[in-house]
Amino acid sequence: MKKLESSLTNMMLVLGGIAIVASALLAWVNVLTAEPVRQAEIAKQEKAIKDVTPAFDNSPVADRYEVTTPAGEVLACYPARKGGELQGIAVESYSEKGFSGHISVMVGFTPDGSIYNYSVLKQGETPGLGAKMGTWFKTEKNRQDIRGKNPASDNMTVSKDGGEVDAITAATISSRAFLDAVGRAYEGFAVSQGVNALPNDSADAVSGATAIVEPSNPSSNEE
Repeated sequence: MKKLESSLTNMMLVLGGIAIVASALLAWVNVLTAEPVRQAEIAKQEKAIKDVTPAFDNSPVADRYEVTTPAGEVLACYPARKGGELQGIAVESYSEKGFSGHISVMVGFTPDGSIYNYSVLKQGETPGLGAKMGTWFKTEKNRQDIRGKNPASDNMTVSKDGGEVDAITAATISSRAFLDAVGRAYEGFAVSQGVNALPNDSADAVSGATAIVEPSNPSSNEE
């Protein structure tokens, strides 16, 4: 077999061939993994919905729909039904006001708008401080537990701001952000059910977060 002449043209042809083969392999791997990844994401959503709503026998993920809040934010809603009767609605919500930025939550509401439960889907808050939001607000101690509260009638700001919810110790910013996400979720619920939203149609009415000035270069002390 004749050896290829070492030239720029031949090197470019070889590199081009390698690039084509590599791209084809990557595309093939992507096709193979796309469906398992999609199924894993669905399973994750279904678990989060199951954790925050009463028992259901439908597929909330299959029945998913979107609503637009008065502030123009689009949120996904997952209705939980049993025997055709609505048991609750899980709303996927978020806040950009966390100590480390974006947090994502799934909040479940009963048909009357009361919070049934919640699950933190994503957060990057400080371990041992803001990261406690996953369990703090469902702990039956003092005024931590938000379950059973209705954002339309309960003052769901942190007690430091005159509200009814105890903030995570040394993590007030994270706590405000969490309640901001919960308030936004309620806005989505209210739109989906056609019920009265918060007094000023703003998720910030729940969190009180608009009055908070956060540090541009936060330290480990969230207070």
